[in-house]
Amino acid sequence: MRTFTAVVDAGSFVRAVEISGFSKPAVSRQVAELEKHLGARLLHRTTRRLSLTDEGRTYYQRCKEILQAVEEAGAEAGNAAVKARGRLRIGAPQTFGALHLAPLWGRFAADNPMVSLDIVLSDRTVDLVEEGYDLVVRIGQLPNSDLVSRPLARSRMMLCASPDYLARCGQPTQPKDLARHETIAYSYWSSGDEWHFTGPSGATSVRVSSRIHANSGDTCRAAALDGYGVVLQPDFLIHEDLRNGRLVELMPGYRGPELDIQALYPTRRQVPLKVRRLLDFLVAALRDPPWSLAGSRK
Repeated sequence: MRTFTAVVDAGSFVRAVEISGFSKPAVSRQVAELEKHLGARLLHRTTRRLSLTDEGRTYYQRCKEILQAVEEAGAEAGNAAVKARGRLRIGAPQTFGALHLAPLWGRFAADNPMVSLDIVLSDRTVDLVEEGYDLVVRIGQLPNSDLVSRPLARSRMMLCASPDYLARCGQPTQPKDLARHETIAYSYWSSGDEWHFTGPSGATSVRVSSRIHANSGDTCRAAALDGYGVVLQPDFLIHEDLRNGRLVELMPGYRGPELDIQALYPTRRQVPLKVRRLLDFLVAALRDPPWSLAGSRK
């Protein structure tokens, strides 16, 4: 496996000799024996260059992870100072990633100088294994899967509107009142235009009719700030607006849904050190989130 990764990293059998310490015939023989053992071709060979097959690309990534885990295990067994290393591909929701994760990456990079970060922000549900993610942050209820989750924080959906809108249209006091109000809806919300609350008599819901739908929480917030209607958004997005009075919480006796913020990573017997370091870092960094003061912990 070391010889094979050396060939891929070097881009040729000749240059791999310098990395592996083996002769060129030995390098070629080891890769050929590996392909025979696996029953799969790993490399396309031409007179000018080498390239990975689809099977080879997948196997190369796993080899890198395994060899790194072997190195880390040896260092830990010998009580040596072990440094996380390698590339971390991380996925996170657009708004949450920009607001609350972006300020953290510099600190993590400073603490782990041998780790490089590839951060992708998207509200789309990604396939961790197929798309090569080491870890993703997701918000809300998760489908059953083979992924491992670790809780990071909690958030609450809060109903609010701007003072200008309330002065013009009045303030709803119970969920059924929302049917006659202008509302601004988040397109990816799991229940669509059916908004759910927990009130004095238990669970209740109302179907709203929204003229504005957006697949961006920032867009929904901006429309609410401009007085276009009532919005249901997470406290991690609107907590500063609530503190400063730009938005007003509505129907405080009816609580919006609670959301779990979790880190997900593929099931593995040996989680790479770089992923373990990132998990511990995120748990510590989000232990006392700033939005918890917005009222979601009352």
